[in-house]
Amino acid sequence: MTTHTMTEVQGLEAEHVLQVYKRANVVFERGEGVRLFDSNGRAYLDFISGVGVCSLGHGHAKLAAAIADQAKTLLHTSNLFYHPLQGELATRLAALTGLDRAFFCNSGAEAIEACLKFSRRFWQGARTKYVAFNHSFHGRTMGALSVTWDSHYRGPFMPLIPNVVFVDANDPAALAAAVDDTTAAIIVEPIQGEGGVRNISAAMVAAINAACAKTGALLIADEIQCGSGRTGTFTYSATLGLKPDLMALAKAMGAGVPIGAAMFSNRVAAAATPGDHGSTYGGNLLACRASLVFLDELGVAGSGGVLDNVRRVSAHFDTRLAALKAKHACIVDLRGAGVIRGIDIGEDAGWVVPAALERGLLINRTSTSVIRLLPPFVITEQHIDEAVNILDAVLQEKN
Repeated sequence: MTTHTMTEVQGLEAEHVLQVYKRANVVFERGEGVRLFDSNGRAYLDFISGVGVCSLGHGHAKLAAAIADQAKTLLHTSNLFYHPLQGELATRLAALTGLDRAFFCNSGAEAIEACLKFSRRFWQGARTKYVAFNHSFHGRTMGALSVTWDSHYRGPFMPLIPNVVFVDANDPAALAAAVDDTTAAIIVEPIQGEGGVRNISAAMVAAINAACAKTGALLIADEIQCGSGRTGTFTYSATLGLKPDLMALAKAMGAGVPIGAAMFSNRVAAAATPGDHGSTYGGNLLACRASLVFLDELGVAGSGGVLDNVRRVSAHFDTRLAALKAKHACIVDLRGAGVIRGIDIGEDAGWVVPAALERGLLINRTSTSVIRLLPPFVITEQHIDEAVNILDAVLQEKN
């Protein structure tokens, strides 16, 4: 790899890359385990993992070997033909999610688009309404954006898909009033990620299940950020007792290789016919091979795999973050589960991110006041201690 200075990289991007990102002033060139290394060789503890993507960390030996092997064997055929890995991956995802069929794509937003399309396809035009939640984020493509709450994302691209109703995620009665016999689907993140790492309450779970049972509305679970084992179970829907008809997966399931999946019950999938949807790259051999390696490494509860690691370190996360909150009055709330965590400081947390970066910790800010932590699944208690100690120093200096 050619090493470039920060000035060179910024100059090239300023001239030729669409300016839609606010990047930090660092150039990363390699990774190892839970650390990234910049162009000067400095190490950083990665507690954002490519926004929840690099679930097995960086430079994972088995993943790298599988990618290399697949690259020299066969990368892509298109969906005009069969290959041996899509069916294998779909079978395993069906067992893990309780949903019968998969459509493979390349990202979370694409998985959401598929869920939105087929929730309408199911109703054959008779129902077109979607009910979504305040603070929701489902992606930046036009359909996903239509069920995303924040006007910051929506405003420049209006008008979006009509007949979307947003309700307060803490108001079960509002949900019951919004869902009726014109509702095609309710769409929910079991833990709202971009919206501030907000957990859906037990009362809202009960209201969602009741509304679906009463009206027949379908349920779409967006597990893109909180799913694929990040909370210590493969889906957080199952932990909460939600009963989705459709589900969007992505991010962690490819461990860094782009892949998404829309999962469907057989009842919903029965409405699909050839030509209704498609993807040129979706479910190609490279992406499926990477995802299968991830599932092998993840394991199931009690197997000694990465999922068990998430479950173990989660308790340590609880303890250390609780102590951090007790020490710093600015922390007004702690949210999340497993290795998706939000620290709400009750004011704009934008200053925390560069301060942590200076100390060698990678995090990000979401929903204005929330410090979001999305580390790889392979972190240890010692990594949590290191990260929390840095945050402690950052907050101490401010106060």
